[in-house]
Amino acid sequence: MTDESDGRVHGASPEQRDAREHAHSRDRLDPLEHHIVIPRTARYYTLGRADAAVEQLWLVCHGYSQLASRFITYFNTLVDARRCIVAPEALSRFYLDASSSGTHATARVGASWMTREDRLHEIDDQAHYLDAVIAEVRAQLAHDPSECVVLGFSQGAATAARWAVRTSMRVDRLVLWGGLLPPDLDLAIHGPRLARMQLTLVAGSRDEYIAPAMLDAETARIERAGVPCARMMFDGGHRLDRTVLRALAEDAT
Repeated sequence: MTDESDGRVHGASPEQRDAREHAHSRDRLDPLEHHIVIPRTARYYTLGRADAAVEQLWLVCHGYSQLASRFITYFNTLVDARRCIVAPEALSRFYLDASSSGTHATARVGASWMTREDRLHEIDDQAHYLDAVIAEVRAQLAHDPSECVVLGFSQGAATAARWAVRTSMRVDRLVLWGGLLPPDLDLAIHGPRLARMQLTLVAGSRDEYIAPAMLDAETARIERAGVPCARMMFDGGHRLDRTVLRALAEDAT
């Protein structure tokens, strides 16, 4: 007897059913993956005036589920006439939760830099995006700033690190806060570029994602590759700390 809903023959042996299903699978067409490059609108935020007085340009990348508009407020105490902060927002936004009514009308929104899906194209898109943001900001300056500081928090640490080693723009200091170098960043290839930057790892003593032992291991791995690596710890969890930010800014001055 044949089940018309799926074409299977009832009473057939498992071997017969497997053979028929294999024959059907040969007849199916697999979807072909395509990619297309499109223009799209992205947004970024700044603190401080991008003008002739700027000596220090900061590019700061937020963490998973954050938005640049809120993330950049952590840096407001660093801003003066010599310093401009630039916070690009990740290109993939999503709803963090739903209201009690089940709608998204009042749900919080966050953004993500990437997922594992189609990751190589996501990484390329990130690099082109950050290049475009910094190029636009630098075009407003009368001269190149004397120092460029790149800071990435949590998921943004991987984004910041990837961009810092592949951009043609000069990066003087790289700060990875609550995050590590991404596994795909080969120190044998990118170590010389990192060694020309001042690399600093920052984490809270109670960070639930970056334990002190992980920070120790990462610091040792980086230094074995011939890259000097400083580290800073503070009393806290997986978050930014304004006191540490001020210390970083003063050290970079």
